Amino acid sequence: MLQTRRMLLTAVLLLTTMCTVVAQLPKLERIEPAFWWTGMQEPMVQLIVHGDKIAEREVSLSYTGVTLQEVHKVENPNYLFVDINIAASAEPGTFPIIFRQKGQKDIVYKYELKKREGSIKAQGVNSSDFVYLIMPDRFANGDKSNDVIKGMQEISLNRDSMYKRHGGDIQGIIDHLGYLQEMGVTTLWMTPLVTNDQPSASYHGYAATENYRIDPRFGSNEMYKRLADSLHKRGMKLVQDLVHNHIGSQHWTMKDLPMRNWVHQWPVFTRSNFRAAPLMDPYGAAADRKLMTEGWFDVHMPDLDQSNPYVRKYFTQSHIWWIEYAGVDAFRLDTYPYNDADFMAEWGKAIKAAYPGFTFFGEVWVRSGPEQVYFTQGNTVNRGLDTQLPGVTDFQSLWAISSALNEKAGWDDGIVKLYATLVQDYQYQDPMRNVVFLDNHDLSRFYSVVNGNKNKYKMALAWLLTTRGIPQLYYGAEIGMKNFSNPDGLVREDFKGGWAADTVNKFTPAGRNAEENELHDYISKLANYRKSNPVVQTGKLMQFIPQDNVYTYFRYNAEKTVMIVMNPNEKEMALPTARFSERTSGFTKAKDVISGNSASLSDSLHIPAMTTLVMELER
Repeated sequence: MLQTRRMLLTAVLLLTTMCTVVAQLPKLERIEPAFWWTGMQEPMVQLIVHGDKIAEREVSLSYTGVTLQEVHKVENPNYLFVDINIAASAEPGTFPIIFRQKGQKDIVYKYELKKREGSIKAQGVNSSDFVYLIMPDRFANGDKSNDVIKGMQEISLNRDSMYKRHGGDIQGIIDHLGYLQEMGVTTLWMTPLVTNDQPSASYHGYAATENYRIDPRFGSNEMYKRLADSLHKRGMKLVQDLVHNHIGSQHWTMKDLPMRNWVHQWPVFTRSNFRAAPLMDPYGAAADRKLMTEGWFDVHMPDLDQSNPYVRKYFTQSHIWWIEYAGVDAFRLDTYPYNDADFMAEWGKAIKAAYPGFTFFGEVWVRSGPEQVYFTQGNTVNRGLDTQLPGVTDFQSLWAISSALNEKAGWDDGIVKLYATLVQDYQYQDPMRNVVFLDNHDLSRFYSVVNGNKNKYKMALAWLLTTRGIPQLYYGAEIGMKNFSNPDGLVREDFKGGWAADTVNKFTPAGRNAEENELHDYISKLANYRKSNPVVQTGKLMQFIPQDNVYTYFRYNAEKTVMIVMNPNEKEMALPTARFSERTSGFTKAKDVISGNSASLSDSLHIPAMTTLVMELER
């Protein structure tokens, strides 16, 4: 009996020892990027390696055409930054990266070099496009199985709450690409889809916790690539939303900081002042500039220290990775002015070098034209730095169209603000690269901005689709969705019909009421006219000073001339045509592209109250 007990005790001790050994076996948490490609423009790739005391190990690899260039150790011994050089002669394949320490078992990671696919990618977005912005969580739920993912911090699903997740996903978007294409949309921009494993309000996507992984509640990396492929097969494009300035407080690097200056550190929590003006103010205080660019966006959004070369490399490579992996065509850059200017110029050069046809535009939420121009490429306002930023989200045009339709007419007020805003275009290298819009996920919906006035709303839509630049429509604008952005969740409602439980389906004419169908059909007709007529995509623009609060401008090229007249007055206006002979000479009629009716150009045009007429001129 005693012998049996001794044997059992020995067995328990042995098992305990084995478990301890197993628990102490070295573990590699991750390597990013997990794989790369041969034949890329930039031969050097920097791998971020994370694992328990990984810096105590020596790194080696052996593969023809691949050289271990340098291994960087940083403050945290759980990280290594490993530079590898991939020669042009390197062939696709897999090779081991070995992490070795005397007296310890080797850690081996099998790294893959993939062959670059010849698929469509990096086409760029330009003024021939019509961009549709979607918040994926609020558009359509195509896969109920990913509504709740066990192990993630936010597992609630509540469509009655504006801040909880609602279940929209990538599959839901794929299911409705036909709807978008028929409406004349050419390009899809979605708020960020990378993992946001935050404890609350994770639906919006702007507090990333991963850089190389699609949030599983939206789908998978493979599903995202499938979306890009589906768009390309339809002749459409994909814009990816990027956040350079900040990450989520639960980002994997925040849980174990590689080094103190991975993010900006303050003695106590310090928020940005959210004011871009000090950046260009010749009399500005350094303290104000520092607060703008180094203050945190919010308590759950740490501000990245972009002066750190490891931060720069990590994020730049992740963006190139998505272009190559998924086939992204363009980027939208969130909170652009908050970033380190030198880094963003360096980043822009790297992206353009890797993909010469690629484009990107930055969110520049400022209140004046010169402030907006300051951030665009070309050093056109003597900033002393070429930002490499082709275009911006054109907030100045947004403020102008809002004033045009809501203000009382005056010498400097009302519709003249549209004219005055375009006058400032001389400052840009190319204003056609700017993205014009009426609303987005952070702003009050424009139908509410014009107090639900359908005629004014249609005026704004006609302007959006005929002015210079790249037009962008926010999901639901085509059916007149309303609400104000305080709180912002009110403008992020579900698109009805995107969920199986919805009692109406706004994706179909039968599910829309008369007013919704009128707006949808109006946008569709104008957008498809634009899609098939380069004159309103890339044609020159000529505008005339507004008179009697009526604004007239032309889009023209060698083949066609289109005349646009905006009358926000509450009465019909007679518009003498002789004043516009510079553009109308040789034409006898103006055909309304919506109604198909023609009017003579010989005397005056009669413009109904609160109407924008889009007319193709005929000889």
